[in-house]
Parts: sequence; C-alpha cells; structure tokens
Amino acid sequence: MVVESPARPAWSPMTRLIVVLVLLTGLGFLLYRFRVAIAPLVLALILAFVLSPLVKRLQNGLKISRSLAILITYLALFLAFAGLLVLIIPLVIREARQFGETLRFTLAQAREWLNQRFMLAGLEIDGAVLWARLNGELQDLLQPLFITTLDVVVRLFESLIWIVFIVIVSIYLIKDSEAIVAWFERQVPAAYRADFIRLREELNTIWSAFFRGQLLLSLIVTCIITLEALLIGLPYALVMGIFAGLMEFMPSLGHGIWLAAAVLVAFFAGSSWLPIPNWAFVLVVLGFHILFTQFDLNYLIPRVIGRSVRLPPLVVILGIVGGAAVAGVLGVVLAAPTIASLRVLLRYLYAELLNEEPFTPDLTSPPLPPPDLRWWQKRSGKKKLGGKP
Repeated sequence: MVVESPARPAWSPMTRLIVVLVLLTGLGFLLYRFRVAIAPLVLALILAFVLSPLVKRLQNGLKISRSLAILITYLALFLAFAGLLVLIIPLVIREARQFGETLRFTLAQAREWLNQRFMLAGLEIDGAVLWARLNGELQDLLQPLFITTLDVVVRLFESLIWIVFIVIVSIYLIKDSEAIVAWFERQVPAAYRADFIRLREELNTIWSAFFRGQLLLSLIVTCIITLEALLIGLPYALVMGIFAGLMEFMPSLGHGIWLAAAVLVAFFAGSSWLPIPNWAFVLVVLGFHILFTQFDLNYLIPRVIGRSVRLPPLVVILGIVGGAAVAGVLGVVLAAPTIASLRVLLRYLYAELLNEEPFTPDLTSPPLPPPDLRWWQKRSGKKKLGGKP
C-alpha cells in the first residue's frame, strides 16, 4: 500500500520576506568581508568579456578545442604585452624623466615669482604664505610616490599575485561562459525568459561597444595625438599621446583634462621647434585640440563605439564623480557603460510599472528553445537533438 506524503505547505509572504532579507544581509556581509577582491573580480570579468569573441573565433576558425583556443589567445596577449613593454617603456621613462626636470624648473620659477607681496583686487597677498600652502598640498599629493624600496617590492609582489588571480579567473569564465549564461537563464521564470534574453542582448551591446570599441578608439587617439604633438612640437609627445588615449575612457570629461595638461606643458615648456612665444603656442594647441575634438565626437566615436553608450555630458560627468567616490579609478572607467545599462534597466522597470510593452515586438524571430537545449546545441555543434552538426 502506497502512502501518499502530505502536500508541502507553501511559504507565507512573511516567511518569504524574511528569507529574502536574510539572504540579502548575508550577501551584503560577504561583499563587505571580501571587498578587497571585488575590483580584481571585475577586472577578470572585463578581461574575459573582451577576449571571449576572439577565443570563439579561433575555436571555430581553426577547428580546435576551446581550451587550446584560450591558451593560444593568452599566449599571444602575453607576447604582445611583453613586446609593447620592451618598445614603449624606455621611451616613456625617458620622457617622464624630462618631464620631471621641467616640472622642477617650473616650480622653482613659480616659487621665485610668488615669493613677494602683490596686490589683487585691492587686497595685499603674501606670496610666501601662498607658496607654503601650495607646496604643502603638492607634497601631500606626491607623498605616495616617495616610498621605500621594501614598499616597492611588497607592492609589486601583491600586484603580481592579483594579476595571476585575474588571469586564472578570466580563463575559467571564458571556458565556462556558455554554461554560466545557461544557468542564469534557468533561474528566470519561463514567462520572463524572453525579457531576460532581450535585456541581456541590449546590455551586451552596450558593454561590447564600450570595451572592445573603446580599446580600439584609445589606440587610434593615442596615435593621432602623438603625431599631432610631433607635428606642432608639443613636448613629451608619446606621454601626451598615451595620456590622451587613457582619457578616452572618460567621455566628455577626458578631453578637458587632457587639454588642461597640454596647455600647462605648452605654456611652461613651449614648442620644441616652432619659433613662437609660449602664449602663442598655447593658442596653437587649443586650435589643434578643438579640431580633434570635433573629429573625435562627430566621426570617431559614432563609428568605432556607436551610439549605445552616448549620454548627455552632464550625466557622464556626474557619473564619473559618483563612480570615483564609490570605486575609485575603476568607477571612473566604468561610469559611462554602467549609466547606459541602468538606463536600459530603468526603462524596462518603468514600462512594467505602467503595464506597457517594454520592447518593440520582433515578429521575425522564432521562439527560443529552453536554455539547457541551447547550451547543449552550442557545446555539441548540432542544430537539434538527433541532428547533424
């Protein structure tokens, strides 16, 4: 005789609420406890996201295993990075040393100019007191650079450990990316699975355009600014070009930061070959950069990155400030795509709150199979169960 087990009682709303709050509290505690690993995990995720298409292309093009494609990709990346360091680092060090000498000379001139009393808007200002305050602030700013040899060794060792951690985690993320995506899809209720896939595709478009396009854009801008600096005689051309490429990761704000640095260099160092006064050379730098900014905003960015990450300048600036306060340099770099992603998610939530259709219906796409079947099809290379590859 089969004894039927009693029906499992459903959780009450209060029980569900308590369980959710406990889980969120535990998650918050884990994030706080292991907060030092959050930035490396984010960097590993970014590295895996950027390299995953290349691995997939090698795997399909050469008909090799995914593990071998990952090995080839990382080996090529390591060789390219090592070669770049061998070629670029000596030039950067030489220009950085020259920049340091110019900075010391400029500070000495500023100290002589400020070491006097002068009138400003009817107020007498003691230049010596002003210089003492500026010098103190400058020393506080540069203090982290003056560290002992032991500190350098310890920091290099810690950085090496985190680099190894980032590489290993990114390899596993690339290797198991399809299984991870399928697992997330299984957690979504079937009624909302199509919305989840649509949102995932839009977010993937944003982050793909930002990272893969941004890397290419930064390389292009580095080359353009370096050639421009050599053309007009702006000192430290390579350093200024690399700096401009890095500033491309800060839309709207990066151009202004680079221009401020370039104007200071032009004013105090002048042109390396143009026989004009320093103030006139500043105007030349301003003119060239205005032309480049228009070319960058109206031609390069729309064609290399697209318009999925384009945001109003004020929104980007506020996002950069907020990102810097929350996550430092990483928050500054990720501010623009994060805000663009929040725009997509908030648009979806707004439509759901108003009981409206959040997406434009796509009548040409057939319904997707379950995530387990799609994952199996990708891994096996078959179109359907029992079909041929």
